[in-house]
Amino acid sequence: MLRRVVFAGMIVAALAFYARGVVAAEDPLANGILLVAKPGLPDPNFRETVVLITQPVPGGGPLGVILNRPTGARLSEAWPEAGAVPEQFDALYGGGPVARNQIIFLVRSKEPVGKALRVLTDVYLSGDPELLKNIVAAEVKIVALRAYAGYAGWAPRQLQAEIAQGGWYLIPADADTLFARDAASLWSNLIRKITLRTARFAPDGDAPSATPVNTTH
Repeated sequence: MLRRVVFAGMIVAALAFYARGVVAAEDPLANGILLVAKPGLPDPNFRETVVLITQPVPGGGPLGVILNRPTGARLSEAWPEAGAVPEQFDALYGGGPVARNQIIFLVRSKEPVGKALRVLTDVYLSGDPELLKNIVAAEVKIVALRAYAGYAGWAPRQLQAEIAQGGWYLIPADADTLFARDAASLWSNLIRKITLRTARFAPDGDAPSATPVNTTH
């Protein structure tokens, strides 16, 4: 419990920093980007993964969650003190190799959800331990929720180096992809789309161009 609270405090602090408007206009955040591991990526932590990345504070490396690794466990079992988690939100996913005993949330909501970083127009990332309790108590209305044990993180410039070495495809994120019903098939579905796009627009076999993303701040 202590480590979970400490981690949540780190995320909440980063989100609060962003919410206060401290981030300068010339220091844009790398939000709304999906990393799709290229076939053959050797790192077992990220082999055949789709990762949502965001950069919550300037000076830090990107932070995100792996979207396509359902654990088969229940959120209500991992966090029983939250109360009766609605069935449609009760799955737990493996978010990454860092702090695997911690839980963070990706939430789709038409309204702001409090202590959270807005990743897309209606999608928020949060480490607030009170958020789930508020959702269970119907104090916060949401469209969808995914809970992740652990997260993915990189030091400044580390991810940029991995991209330069050809380890990842980069594509814009959208809410439907983030909350795809069949998360386990997300990587293979995206790879198939990328392959078809490559065949159509790059007859010489070159890989699709990477979407520019700020990962150096």
